Amino acid sequence: GFPRTVAQAEALDKECQIDTVIDLDVPFETIKCRLTARWIHPASGRVYNLEFNPPKVQGIDDVTGEPLVQRDDDKPETVTKRLQAYDTQTKPVLEYYREKGLLKSFSGTETNKIWPHIYAFLQTKLPDVSQKDDATPR
Repeated sequence: GFPRTVAQAEALDKECQIDTVIDLDVPFETIKCRLTARWIHPASGRVYNLEFNPPKVQGIDDVTGEPLVQRDDDKPETVTKRLQAYDTQTKPVLEYYREKGLLKSFSGTETNKIWPHIYAFLQTKLPDVSQKDDATPR
């Protein structure tokens, strides 16, 4: 996400008024498991996930029968370093927005369980776009 540093957050404040910041608080182990379970078929770009969308035969593309590969940035050691760097950079940004009273955090490990809470929260922040207003051009 953006901003990733307090300096970027301060620069963003000069450009526009931020009234809400959403933090998706997902345990690093969950993120690591999802990313390291991702494998791709390089020629087509097809993406498999060993937990959610596994290939029919482990390590083999369903369509071509060619080997799948794991991107370097999806390997466990790389993911761990990326998450540690993200945590170091993000904590001060979250604190910056928390101190301004703009931060709303949502914790969980599954999108379908977190999303209803985010959606309900956003409904309190956004005008009701589901009702048609003929006077307002779209």
